[in-house]
Amino acid sequence: MKKTMTASGIETYTGPAGGWGALKAVARALRGQMDLNSGGRLLLQNNQPDGFDCPGCAWPDPKHTSTFEFCENGAKAVSWEATKKRATPEVFATHTVSELLGWSDHEIEDLGRLTHPMIYDAASDTYVPIAWDEAFRRIATALNALPDPNMAEFYTSGRASNEAAFLYQLFVRAYGTNNFPDCSNMCHEATSVGLPQSIGIGKGTVSLEDFDHADAIFSIGHNPGTNHPRMMTTLREVAKRGGAILVFNPLKERALERFASPQDAVEMATFRSTPIASDYYQVKVGGDAAALKGIMKAVLERDAADLAAGGAGLLDRPFIAEHTNGFEALRDDLVATAWADIEHASGLSRASLDEAAGVYCAAKSVIVAYGMGVTQHRRGTENVQQIANLLLLRGNIGRPGAGICPLRGHSNVQGDRTVGIDERAPKALLAGIKRVFGFDPPAAHGHGAIEAVQAMAEGRSKVMIALGGNLAVAMSDPTVTFAALRKLDLAAHIATKPNRSHLLLARENILLPCLGRTELDAQANGPQSVTVEDSMSMVHASKGRLPPPSPEVRSEPAIVAGIAHAVLGDRYGIDWNGYVADYDRIRESIAAVLPAFAAYNERISEPGGFRLPLAAAERKWLTPSGKAEFLLHPGLAEDPRMDDPAVLTLTTLRSHDQYNTTIYGLDDRYRGVFGRRDVVFLNAEDLTARGLAAGDVVDIAAEPEIGRAAGAVLRGMTVVAYDIPRGSAAAYYPEANVLVSLAHHDSRSGTPSYKSVPVRITRASKGPVPSGALVA
Repeated sequence: MKKTMTASGIETYTGPAGGWGALKAVARALRGQMDLNSGGRLLLQNNQPDGFDCPGCAWPDPKHTSTFEFCENGAKAVSWEATKKRATPEVFATHTVSELLGWSDHEIEDLGRLTHPMIYDAASDTYVPIAWDEAFRRIATALNALPDPNMAEFYTSGRASNEAAFLYQLFVRAYGTNNFPDCSNMCHEATSVGLPQSIGIGKGTVSLEDFDHADAIFSIGHNPGTNHPRMMTTLREVAKRGGAILVFNPLKERALERFASPQDAVEMATFRSTPIASDYYQVKVGGDAAALKGIMKAVLERDAADLAAGGAGLLDRPFIAEHTNGFEALRDDLVATAWADIEHASGLSRASLDEAAGVYCAAKSVIVAYGMGVTQHRRGTENVQQIANLLLLRGNIGRPGAGICPLRGHSNVQGDRTVGIDERAPKALLAGIKRVFGFDPPAAHGHGAIEAVQAMAEGRSKVMIALGGNLAVAMSDPTVTFAALRKLDLAAHIATKPNRSHLLLARENILLPCLGRTELDAQANGPQSVTVEDSMSMVHASKGRLPPPSPEVRSEPAIVAGIAHAVLGDRYGIDWNGYVADYDRIRESIAAVLPAFAAYNERISEPGGFRLPLAAAERKWLTPSGKAEFLLHPGLAEDPRMDDPAVLTLTTLRSHDQYNTTIYGLDDRYRGVFGRRDVVFLNAEDLTARGLAAGDVVDIAAEPEIGRAAGAVLRGMTVVAYDIPRGSAAAYYPEANVLVSLAHHDSRSGTPSYKSVPVRITRASKGPVPSGALVA
């Protein structure tokens, strides 16, 4: 399956995604963190009605779960969390923070699970134990000393449960701010901002069952084999029944080419696989808007030809007339856009885009599924709205087998937003809080991730509480972000494992160890369940069974409630201790504040849980006009610098051995990279044009941004010749984040533009690492 190429660790991988390679990787992951037998038994509880929800991706569970409802990367996530390795006080005593800063991100997290609350001791340069009550007291002192609540930042990771997230937002709003930077700001904020303007909700409209009825799936800007592998089972079923799967992606990802299901005995025994993509369109990095416009322009041309031939046309004119606004303006813009400009900006030919339009027009029901390859651009919000425009042309929202499907990352990033982690302070949520708790929550727009980093860097924010996550590594512009965290008066991190953000020291630093999804959460009223919302708005229960890594480890709701009580006392009569004793009480309050969760406790007792209402799925449009809106976005260019032949447009990638900022190992099996991450993928013709060859070592220099006098440089990267469009380049996240300045983001959603960074690539130079390079 592998053939060695030019550079060390660079090989050609010829096997399919999944298959025996996936099973071997699962076995290695389990052996590396826990024994194989106990790990296997644990995985049998993963994504089961009476088990725990996978701490990995947000792909939904089928109604009838099988014995095995996990994937390779899900198994890695579970074993990484349920590891037998422990980051005890004794371990911290033997490693100074200065030493740990020199470790890789993989090595830091591989220390294992945090077992005790810890505080940084400057005299020894180590973290030392602290009592829970004292930790809460110190956090309360810091927060209550601030002259303005808006000088505090409250970060949230998408792994937090609905219960923890609701308590967190209630505490923060009772404290007096809407500063909720969270991981959603870095991934699907363009969806949360763009779709409400188009169709009235910031979520997808499809259910898992809709994939059974779709005639065509347009898969844009994502790599399911790595980032949401359980989706591959669904795509495989679509392919086997003859449904069309059209992929738009700069790189050919193996899972979207061929997939062998580890649950299919015949495929495993015969080493066969299933072709997935019926057509693969390698759009240029940053060319998504142009490609979408090209498809829509071709649809209009085919519609006009059908009308001229005496047909009824290919647009859904009754739907457009009854349910939409703005079609005429969109049509005029598409007609005025030249094909030559579309081809140049997208990297795709007119014939290819017309071919895709033909599949779209022939299909009765179409789903468009998209990932961060669409959202993490300077035009990310526009990209999302162009997808909505395409679907609206033929009424492909609000009926079986059709709709829009944003592919969320963390398993509850969507649920956290639903229950209140939102810097934009939804009016209905604020009204519900006032109705139930009797106080007026703040209404002003708070800080998202970029605003939070800017406020910390400028000294306007002095305290940060982080409910999970690894903000410093996840965020763009690490030179600015790292320095910003170090300017804080206090940073408190609720976490399962140590990570680099914990080592970027504020004046005072506290680590608060929390339970993972796999572990038993026993409170005063007995074992507790938490709930999560998947990417298709299904809410279901999750209950762990493993013993906690230490008696000192507490649940996320208990930690949040402990901080809240220390800061607020009995203000507003909120019974924080009562919430911790029985999570049913938290869910009762969620239902009281948010009527969509009515009968919450009763509905999650049913296997599979319940689906939240989605107005657009019923063709009810919660827009100001009461209709879905075709939204006009003139122009095509993601960034005008892309037209400079000396400039390449770089996208960041996740390897197959990572999940977001968590690095499980150094292999990227399907792309043929083993034991390293210091590579950049380039088209062979772009190499020749620069006098380079595969295996050469290069420097990657970002083009300067507003607010930055010179671009950052990522040095010492090894070139991999790869099947990627000319003018495009790719390197791993988070290492390449140094090339993404804070200014390089979508102005409408604030999403960093990780997926289209203008860069220049030259043969590596010698000398000191420039100030823009990623340093701890």
